Amino acid sequence: MRVLIVDDEPGIRKTCRLAVETMGHEVVDVPNGARAAKALEESVFDACFLDVKLGPDDGLEVLGRLLQAAPALSVVMFTAFANIATAVEAMRRGAFDFIPKPFTPDQIRAVLTKIAKTRSLESRVKLLESQLADEAPAVDLTSAEPAMERALQVAFRAAESPATMLILGPSGTGKSVLAREVHKRSAQRDAAFVTINCPSLSKELLESELFGHVKGAFTGAVADTLGKVAAAEGGTLFLDEIGEMPMEIQPKLLRLLQEHEYERVGEVRPRRSHVRVIAATNRNLAEEVRAGRFREDLFYRLNVISVALPGLKDRPGDLRRLADNYLAFFSRRVGKQARSFSPEVSSALAGYAWPGNLRELRNAIERAVILAGGDRIELTDLPESFHGPVQVAVTVGAPATLDAIEAEHIRRVLAAARTLDDAARTLGIDPATLYRKRQKLGLH
Repeated sequence: MRVLIVDDEPGIRKTCRLAVETMGHEVVDVPNGARAAKALEESVFDACFLDVKLGPDDGLEVLGRLLQAAPALSVVMFTAFANIATAVEAMRRGAFDFIPKPFTPDQIRAVLTKIAKTRSLESRVKLLESQLADEAPAVDLTSAEPAMERALQVAFRAAESPATMLILGPSGTGKSVLAREVHKRSAQRDAAFVTINCPSLSKELLESELFGHVKGAFTGAVADTLGKVAAAEGGTLFLDEIGEMPMEIQPKLLRLLQEHEYERVGEVRPRRSHVRVIAATNRNLAEEVRAGRFREDLFYRLNVISVALPGLKDRPGDLRRLADNYLAFFSRRVGKQARSFSPEVSSALAGYAWPGNLRELRNAIERAVILAGGDRIELTDLPESFHGPVQVAVTVGAPATLDAIEAEHIRRVLAAARTLDDAARTLGIDPATLYRKRQKLGLH
């Protein structure tokens, strides 16, 4: 790293320089704020040691000027007047750390090691963010459809509040995407966003995953585990498919929401929690309450802010823009030149029922781009469901309900798929949702 030392005492600068140079870093040392500012104009530095007292200069004011000139600079403050108030003020103004005088060379080396590790982690995070951006298309949370616009307005207006939010909508409509965006716009944005998928685990495992457990609480509990509630402390806990949470766990979640308390499995001592809860479901929770499968008090506690996302078939004004975005993204990712849809494809996309919603649209466009032989997507590049008998019935307006069309489409996909997971991927829904639909339709 390149390190800048700013101190009006030559002996301090020399001692600090020697400690830094023994670690293999490059060093420039200056006696005052003006020289430090000039050094930053002439070169880029990674770290800076800055004295709080610089003769006539106020080190805290110099700190502000340095960070304004170089926001990524990691500044460590020196002071012979070590006190908590000065340390807190320095950190509040953006200092990376604080070392009281007199200091030892080991203290200098330790803080530089800390800076190096932090910068390395920041680089890794940026790399991962870049890789994720390459793996997934940009989130599009705009709409030309009034129902979707209203849903987004409600969600974003409520984002800054700590209120519990319930996001409703069919599978594949982007409920988890919206939940993450609400977190990014909230006061908890700098803390964790933690997801737990309620149908994915048994009752016992879900309780342990959610609240944690202590060693020996059950067979296989060989160590203490904190759980997702603790992991989300100060941030957002997203409960996906809350409608499938077992009844036995619902009172414990209600306690968390009302009293901000919970207990780990096998532990009697209550723990405090400060998390914002966002829940999502594709079920009608009011009907689940009437059927006795969901607690009424929990439903009302979750339903403080309710946001209903419409299915893709109810967003015809957004369909073409979303399809174009997926087309551009997947063409870049797989190195294809596909830039447009044929008229037949445009008609098929507009006439399709989209039971899998946005997830199915993404899968269909990705498949089409991979199979495309030229710079235009043709009808044969789409899955068979778009140009088979089911699609003809849709496009010519033959008398059939959307439920009947969806059922026929699921039958055809199940018949062609090797496994339930393959069928779920084709439909753009998760296997648990497909399992429920299959049971409802009497398909085996």
